[in-house]
Amino acid sequence: MLNFDILIIGSGLAGQTLALLLADRFSVAIVTKKSLLDGSSNWAQGGIAAVLDTKDSIEAHIEDTLVAGAGLCDPQTTRYIVEHSRGAIQWLIDQGVPFTRDSGSETGYHLTREGGHSHRRIIHAADATGEAVITTLSAKVKAHPNIRVLEEHIAVDLITEAKLGKPGNACLGAYVLDRQSDRVVAIGARHTILATGGAGKVYLYTTNPDIATGDGIAMGWRAGSRVANMEFIQFHPTCLFHPHSKSFLISEAVRGEGGILKLPDGTRFMPQHDPRAELAPRDIVARAIDYEMKKHGLDCVYLDISYKPASFIKEHFPNIYSHCLGLGIDITRQPIPVVPAAHYTCGGLLTDLQGKSDIPQLYAIGEVACTGLHGANRLASNSLLECVVLAKATAEHIRTNPAAMPDMLPEWDESRVTDPDEEIVIAHNWDELRRFMWDYVGIVRTNKRLERALHRIALLESEIDDYYSHFRISNDLIELRNLVQTAELIVRCAMQRHESRGLHFSRDYPLLLDTPGNTVLSPKDKMPPRID
Repeated sequence: MLNFDILIIGSGLAGQTLALLLADRFSVAIVTKKSLLDGSSNWAQGGIAAVLDTKDSIEAHIEDTLVAGAGLCDPQTTRYIVEHSRGAIQWLIDQGVPFTRDSGSETGYHLTREGGHSHRRIIHAADATGEAVITTLSAKVKAHPNIRVLEEHIAVDLITEAKLGKPGNACLGAYVLDRQSDRVVAIGARHTILATGGAGKVYLYTTNPDIATGDGIAMGWRAGSRVANMEFIQFHPTCLFHPHSKSFLISEAVRGEGGILKLPDGTRFMPQHDPRAELAPRDIVARAIDYEMKKHGLDCVYLDISYKPASFIKEHFPNIYSHCLGLGIDITRQPIPVVPAAHYTCGGLLTDLQGKSDIPQLYAIGEVACTGLHGANRLASNSLLECVVLAKATAEHIRTNPAAMPDMLPEWDESRVTDPDEEIVIAHNWDELRRFMWDYVGIVRTNKRLERALHRIALLESEIDDYYSHFRISNDLIELRNLVQTAELIVRCAMQRHESRGLHFSRDYPLLLDTPGNTVLSPKDKMPPRID
């Protein structure tokens, strides 16, 4: 058994920020499935939304967030995060993050504009902001004497008092699989934090890295935490469409700087869907692209910024330019083929403004959590902001609310399992899940599609539970188990929402309800999916 004051599961911006804020007083362990650089934060291109310019205002940023969130953003949460945006950016600057400079700007930094924003307020590092931020913080994390990074480790499940047959349900740590030795170790902690990101890999097409398998959401649910608004899966409108490029995102900032969406014949179509055209919120743009693709039988549409000077494109989007050029697409001369793809999980484990979940001593921050900021549709570049602001709030709560170190935890029991006989079953189930989620629980939904998806999920859950009970666990089995659980939560939330709001569009319920409400599921009320 290993013991730490703080156990952080996940190594994105939220997890690393929290580790650095607490390591001066506590021993900290970061558990990450691959390396520190392999999370979704590292893939973020556009930037971080914050009120930095005097022409902008807190009220304008709040209003933009509320409008994008389609009536479901929590006003208190939204105000808190936006009001703390300047301090969050300053903390990152103090850490040495090399944001793009602009000597002609009053802030000294170049600010861009993205869909749904009424002002230029996105601070960025060229078109690879996530990489710049995570590379900077990772160097500090690795060098800190009080932080131990457990790379190539994946959490299996949380350890709670209830699971050990004790009164109460406080979180005591987690069982973690060392992917290199195939050995499961118990890690005890005074405080455990889920910072595992979202669940994009539940869909066939996604902008997310392979590690985005809904692990924290599934583990928190199994431990007894409520989830909320899982039906709101944001599909990024512009993922590069190319057979030799996997999950490459074309940043929102391309449209912010003037990129135009076109059909193959060059016809512009966004003005017919929304007066804000290419700068409409992501849900509107994604549905418009989906509509045009289905209407015309297209494999993709095209995003064109080639009318801008080549020097402008290369300066503002060096990574996108280089990546596309390597595939034979010169974006200074040609439009970029794009399709929508699953991008961001707006729902998650229900938490408050200090990161606290329903389970004592268990916190959730970042994409894994549902704080109320994003409502029914996340405003572009608010996610990295939320990571930093709420990591700081969580750190403060942990500092002022000490918890006892748990007693010796029982070792992982493998006495009644054997080596798996046919691991191909896992690969087949993974593929089936992602395909029917894309077909039945995608950008446009119907009651019949959701029912079909839930039926298939029930069959998969039965197979996976049997497999999990009889064979030694593996990384692929853990991820599949979490993906199927997360898929069930997405479908169940979608089935409960009898309207079309934000990212959830149903042909059976195309109108808005008069009173917006959150979809909250509790493990206490869980009914198993029905198998007819």
